[in-house]
Amino acid sequence: MAKLIAFYSRADENYFGGQYRYVKVGNTEKVAKMISDLTGADMFKIEQKVPYSANYKECVAQSVKDLKSKARPELVSLPNLDDYDEIYLGYPNYCGTMPMAVYTFLEAFDFTGKTIHPFCTHEGSGLSNTVNDIKNTAKGATVTNGLPLFGSDADKAEGIVNDWIKKFNYTRR
Repeated sequence: MAKLIAFYSRADENYFGGQYRYVKVGNTEKVAKMISDLTGADMFKIEQKVPYSANYKECVAQSVKDLKSKARPELVSLPNLDDYDEIYLGYPNYCGTMPMAVYTFLEAFDFTGKTIHPFCTHEGSGLSNTVNDIKNTAKGATVTNGLPLFGSDADKAEGIVNDWIKKFNYTRR
């Protein structure tokens, strides 16, 4: 069986330790690429049909509104998970949880017999309650301990990511 990295990531204006900066590739996507390079796992980007604003503060307001209304944004597409037994699930920490589009993704599948390895980028919130949120949403999944990474450190996280992956006795396919 194959491995999949499913991730939600946002480029554009981002927050880095007290400052705003535009980036072409989001932090979670950078970590997802590291995992792919280390494991050979396939990648799938979770994308909303109507993306949030490129402006950081507007994005935060939109994501808070979606969180409060328990919105499930429509996604551009969904992968076929039949051939995957392990899923590395990546997301930024939005307001102490995952972006609502990640809930849309998780609720689209029966994860019975599959293992989810969560990884999260943040600027101080860590994993918050996201591992439990995944356990409560991804029906049937085995969910491992998550990996929290400071988004501003994503470019230099390969050693931490590699050590985390080794915990799953992973061998490159």
